[in-house]
Amino acid sequence: MDAQALADSLPDGVVVADADQRVVLVSAPAARMLGVDGPGAVGRPLPEVLALRDQDGRAWTACNRPYGGIATRTAVPEQSWLLPDGTEVLVAARIHRDGVREPVRQVAVTIRSGRGRARLDRERSDLVATVAHELRSPLTGVKGFVQALLNRWDKLNDEQKKLMLTTVAADSDRLSRLIAELLDVARIDTGRLQLYPRPSDAGVLVTRIVESVAAGTARPIDLTLDDDLPAVHVDPDKFTQVVTNLVENGVRHGDGSVRVHVEAVAEGQGSDPAGVRVTVDDQGEGVPEEMRRRVFTKFWKGGARGGSGLGLYIVHGLVRAHGGTVTITDAPGGGARLVTTWPAEDLRAD
Repeated sequence: MDAQALADSLPDGVVVADADQRVVLVSAPAARMLGVDGPGAVGRPLPEVLALRDQDGRAWTACNRPYGGIATRTAVPEQSWLLPDGTEVLVAARIHRDGVREPVRQVAVTIRSGRGRARLDRERSDLVATVAHELRSPLTGVKGFVQALLNRWDKLNDEQKKLMLTTVAADSDRLSRLIAELLDVARIDTGRLQLYPRPSDAGVLVTRIVESVAAGTARPIDLTLDDDLPAVHVDPDKFTQVVTNLVENGVRHGDGSVRVHVEAVAEGQGSDPAGVRVTVDDQGEGVPEEMRRRVFTKFWKGGARGGSGLGLYIVHGLVRAHGGTVTITDAPGGGARLVTTWPAEDLRAD
């Protein structure tokens, strides 16, 4: 493969100029971004081909002076620049010399889309806004009740003190859950999620989860366990976290009863791995089909009942990390149906 073919195969645009500041190579992606004819650009001066401007209209070559400046310089760090059509791109360069303080022999410039960084910036902004919003309410409650207890301890009766301390404890639990969610999101995003899977009884785990959630709500939760459920190869803590989230989500966002069904999945049954399928149905409004692809993204919120918008993103990350699947469809009686499958063998993603 020659240099041109290799450059054309790269996802980023590449422009290479020689010691005389003449372009010797323009990759196909670079030609598309710069709006030039690749073969026709060869031999032209680099400043003419690399038509990049900053917000003040200054050219990349004039600002960075790749052939001038400090004689020991070997690179231009990544910077944000604008293409002729106003699109933001990220540009970096390598300056090649035959030795320290030797003249520049070649300059290789890379150009890549700025959409990825813009998306990350938006996600960071969303994260900051979500954390600030979610922390403000419980922190305000904790501070207010603690201050009232300190200032009026002798004037409050035992029932009032107990009510305030109970509220403080609940708000503290809410803060702890949010911090745990944020840590899980960070581990999923960075690929540092740690799992400790072992053969586990899904029926026993789901029964405990349903009993725990049912103890804290008046909403009826119906559990159906099929016979002869196989063991699943899961991290019991993460399995419990996922199913608890789904059941609580059904209670919080649905209406009427919540139905939980645990069944075996045989080898070769559909596209799901052999193991166990856990289905959670609610009787709420459900999720429109055109919105279902967004349900498992960060900060998605359904309805007006609050939440951090991170729960189903974490569910998706934990299930996929086990080698399982998670989907959302319509429940038979209306509402949403969330289905997770858990493998009987170790199918974790590498």
